[in-house]
Amino acid sequence: MPAHTEPQPSSWPSLPLAEWRDTCETLHRWTQIVGKIRMAHSPPVNHWWQVPLYVSSRGLTTSPVFRRPDAFTIDFDFIDHELAIATSAGRSSRFALVPMPVAEFYRRTLAALADLDIEASIWPVPVEVAEAVPFADDTHHASYDPDYAARFWRVLLECSRVFTSFRARFLGKASPVHFFWGAFDLAATRFSGRPAPPHPGGIPNVGAFVMHEAYSHEVSSAGFWPGGGLVEDASFYAYSYPEPAGFRDYPVGPAAASYHPALGEFVLPYEAVRTAPDPDAALMEFLQTTYEAAATLAAWDRAALERPAAAVSRQVAPSLRPGAQ
Repeated sequence: MPAHTEPQPSSWPSLPLAEWRDTCETLHRWTQIVGKIRMAHSPPVNHWWQVPLYVSSRGLTTSPVFRRPDAFTIDFDFIDHELAIATSAGRSSRFALVPMPVAEFYRRTLAALADLDIEASIWPVPVEVAEAVPFADDTHHASYDPDYAARFWRVLLECSRVFTSFRARFLGKASPVHFFWGAFDLAATRFSGRPAPPHPGGIPNVGAFVMHEAYSHEVSSAGFWPGGGLVEDASFYAYSYPEPAGFRDYPVGPAAASYHPALGEFVLPYEAVRTAPDPDAALMEFLQTTYEAAATLAAWDRAALERPAAAVSRQVAPSLRPGAQ
């Protein structure tokens, strides 16, 4: 039977990177393998929206990937701790998520797909990491702590809920709330509708053309990532591309938020949100004020692009009544 981890009593569990760094780095590469499989079977969509994973009620999912004559999904289940593959023809395959090298996870995933007659030709090298060891050769990253994997998913679930509410306030073009396996972050992006200058690139092991497509148009973006590098612990971030004059000095909230010059982003420690009297309100304040910094200073057509929060509430509430249309 697969291991089973009960969700944390707190919906915003603690997530200190020092306690699960090895698992985080291993899981990062596991998700890249699954994400690349989705990408290999998906037609290109603007800003690479065909490649992310999505938060599900049990973990992370590819969502349906269409492959004639049917479709398949690949799911990380962080409750029963399995990787589950299912097809619309009723076939399935799964294996337990336990400590194993990336090379072993890669082998097992390809074997499970082969059992279902699913082809999985991918570029077998991780991206957006400094040391891009091919998956088949990576025996260093081999950790899996089910408790912290479940905590991470619970955080993503709560973030996804708040991000989705924030997205509802915008009438313009906006991304889904999605999990980019390259940077290992959950993101939600708004667009002004105007083209942007070519992105300078510079992301480790990522071609400049990738960034040109991702940032072809002016954006205000926010998200969550588990930490590492210039910011050690889990944090929320927000940035604008291109960054308008005065952006880094714009007053944003809550008080724990600040501009990180080396990142070129506003950063809010996850711990400050988790321990706030109202975590939802604290996170929403960060999302809203950092968006206002971008939209105001870059002169977005806010009157045309935004839906007042009160209007969102009025539209949601009637749908909860019996018989509402």
